[in-house]
Amino acid sequence: MSDYVHPYRDTEFVLGELVELERFCAEAGLQDVNGELVSAILAEAGRLGSEVLAPLNAVGDAQGASLGEQHVEETPGFADAYRQFRESGWTSLTAAEAWGGQNLPNVVGTAVNEIWHSANMAFALCPMLTQGAIEAIAHHGSAELQAAYLPQLVSGEWTGTMNLTEPDAGSDLAAIKTKAVPNGDHYLISGQKIFITWGDHRMTDNVVHLVLARLPDAPAGVKGISLFIVPKYLLDAQGRPGARNDVRCVSLEHKLGIHGSPTCVMSFGDKEGAVGYLVGEPHKGLACMFTMMNHARQSVGLQGLSISERAYQQALQYARERLQGTRKDGSRFPIIEYPDVRRMLLTMKASIEAMRALALVAAAEVDRVAHAQDPTAAARHQGRVDLLTPIVKGWLTEMAQEVTSLGVQIHGGMGFIEETGAARHYRDARILTIYEGTTGIQALDLVGRKILSNKGELLADLLDEIGETVTRLESTGPLVALGLALSDALENGREARRLLLANAEADPALAGSISVNFLMLFGYLCGGWLLARSALRAQALLEAGSGDPQFLEAKLVTARFFGEQLLPRTQALLAAIRAGSGSIMALADEQF
Repeated sequence: MSDYVHPYRDTEFVLGELVELERFCAEAGLQDVNGELVSAILAEAGRLGSEVLAPLNAVGDAQGASLGEQHVEETPGFADAYRQFRESGWTSLTAAEAWGGQNLPNVVGTAVNEIWHSANMAFALCPMLTQGAIEAIAHHGSAELQAAYLPQLVSGEWTGTMNLTEPDAGSDLAAIKTKAVPNGDHYLISGQKIFITWGDHRMTDNVVHLVLARLPDAPAGVKGISLFIVPKYLLDAQGRPGARNDVRCVSLEHKLGIHGSPTCVMSFGDKEGAVGYLVGEPHKGLACMFTMMNHARQSVGLQGLSISERAYQQALQYARERLQGTRKDGSRFPIIEYPDVRRMLLTMKASIEAMRALALVAAAEVDRVAHAQDPTAAARHQGRVDLLTPIVKGWLTEMAQEVTSLGVQIHGGMGFIEETGAARHYRDARILTIYEGTTGIQALDLVGRKILSNKGELLADLLDEIGETVTRLESTGPLVALGLALSDALENGREARRLLLANAEADPALAGSISVNFLMLFGYLCGGWLLARSALRAQALLEAGSGDPQFLEAKLVTARFFGEQLLPRTQALLAAIRAGSGSIMALADEQF
C-alpha cells in the first residue's frame, strides 16, 4: 500500500502557468499572496495530509462511524486529527477576515482541499460541508445569524451540514414534507432528512444544520421551500452551546465506501419541535441552498480528482515494484515495462492532470467574479463559472470511475483483495457521480440552464477561446500534431452545440437524451484544451531553459497522449449525440 504524497509540482504549474495566480492576486489587491506563500501552504498541508490523515483512511474504512445512545461515534483517531486540523487554521483558509478567516483565494483553498480528499476523503467531507454552510450563511443569513454562527464555523469549533432530501423525495426537492411552524422569534421544525453527511459526531461542541422545510402558507413545489439554521445545541445568552435541540440521528446508512464518514438519517421535532431560524426570505430557501450546492458541486468534482490521484500513486508504486516477467538472461522485470500497463498508467496520469487543470481554472473563475473591477467583467466570469461547474462535477467524477478502476486493474488479482487498498479507492469514488446531483442532473443543468437558456452564447465564447489555443498550437512546431487533435475535438464540440440549438425546441426529449454525452464531450474537450495550454507553456519554458526539463518534457508527453488516446472519444460522443432521442424513447415502458 503506497503512502500519499501531494503532487506539488503539477499543482504549482497549473496555478502559475494557467491560473496566473500571482498576476491575479496583484490585480485583486491581494499582494501578500504569491507563489512562495502558496508553496509553503501546500507543503504544510501535504505534511498533515500524508502523516495524519492518510494513515486513518484504512482505519475509517475498516472501523466506520457507529451510532451510540446519544451521538454518532466517529472513527478512532478522527477526533484528534480534526483537532490538529482545526488548530492549524485549515478551516479558516478562504473565509472572510470579518469572521476570523484568512481571506485567501478560493483557488488556493481548492488546491489545498485536493490534499485532504486524496489523503482521507471520508474525513475531508466534514470540513467540506462546513465550508458550504459558511458560504450560505455569509450570503443569505441575517446580521444576527452571521454573528452567532460564522465565527465558530470559520474557526472549526463547530461544523455544518446540508439537509435537503427526504425518503419520498430523492432529487425531487419539490416533494419534501418537512414543516416549519412560526413560534415567536424562531420556528419549530419537524420532519426527517436522509443522506446527511456528517450529520452528527462528537468532534466539535456543536453541529449547525441547514435545513429545507415548508412554512404553513408555502405554495406547492420548489417555490414553497424555505431554509433554516437548526443547531444541535441551542445557544445560551453568551452564544455558547447550551440545551440540546430536538434533533438527532436515528440511524446510519451501511454504504459501499467512505465508511469513516457517517451518513445519517436525521429526525427533527420528535418531541416539542426542533428550534430553527430562517435564513433569507420565506419561500426562497432553494436559492439560498444553491449557494451551498454550487460550492459543493465544484468540491465534489475535486473529490473525483483527489481519489483518482490517490489511486494513481498506488498503482504507479505497485507497477514499479511488482516483478512479473523474465528476460532472456533470467532476470525479472517490473510490470511497468509492459506497454499495456504503461497505457493504463498514462491514461490515469493524463486524465488526472486534465482534471486538476479544469478544477483549478474553474475555481479561479469564482475568484475573478468576487474581485471583478466592473459589472461587465463580473458577469463574464460568472458565465464561465456557470458553464464549467456542471462539467467539473460531472466529468471529473465520471473519470474517477475509470481511473480508480484502472488502479484495480493494474494491481491484477491483488487489486480485488481489500488489503492492498486499491479496491477502497474504487468503492469510495462510486458515490461521487451521485453526490450533489447525479451526472444526469448536471448534464441537464448544462444543456438547459447554461446553454439553451442563453442560446449557446456562453458556450460559443468558450469554443472561441479554445480556437485561439488551436491557432497557437498550429504555429508551434513541436505541437502541431496536438493542435490537429484539439482542432478535431473542437469541431466536434461546435457541431454538438449546433445540433442541440437546432433541434431541442422541436424534440422535447432531445436535451435529456443527449445531455450526458454532451457533458462528457465537453469534459474531454476542456481537459484537452487545458493540457494543450500546459504544453504551450512547457514548450516555452524548455526553450527558455527555465524550470525542470524532466517535468516539462513529461507535460508534453502527457498532453500528446491525451490528444492521441482520449480526445478522439469526442468523435464517438458526437455520433451518439447526432443519433438524438429516437431509439432512447422508442420502447414502451412494458418493453424494458
